[in-house]
Amino acid sequence: MKLTTRSKYGTRLLLDIALHSDQGRPVPSKDSAAREKLSLKYLEKLLKLLKQAGYVKGKRGPNGGNVLIREPEDISIGEVARILDGEEQDPGCEGDVSTCPRAAVCLKRSIWDDASMAMYKMLDSYSLADLMKDAHLCPQNPPPKK
Repeated sequence: MKLTTRSKYGTRLLLDIALHSDQGRPVPSKDSAAREKLSLKYLEKLLKLLKQAGYVKGKRGPNGGNVLIREPEDISIGEVARILDGEEQDPGCEGDVSTCPRAAVCLKRSIWDDASMAMYKMLDSYSLADLMKDAHLCPQNPPPKK
């Protein structure tokens, strides 16, 4: 039920790319890393996962960088969190009394699963486009100059 730094930073990275790719121009990884205060090495690990999931593609060369493949309104924050955090797994717990004598009263199977589903349902209700609308409220993301 816990969101990891990977999903939080991955969402921030997607938002950074969406906010800084003027007319589809690629956003250099080093620029995103500097703005988000992430090491380039960690950012590249996140990018690899986001590319595999079909959110981002990279362009090499002097004008290279990263661009979104999907429209921001089609990117669910809950989906990003699931992909980057992976499915929560509880090794050895199958909810079966033969494997765990506490299965009948297991909090994991009742309260925590319900709480986790509620959290992801709430995250699913937000898209990257929703985050973009409020991005100017962050001092690091002033509204674009007209």
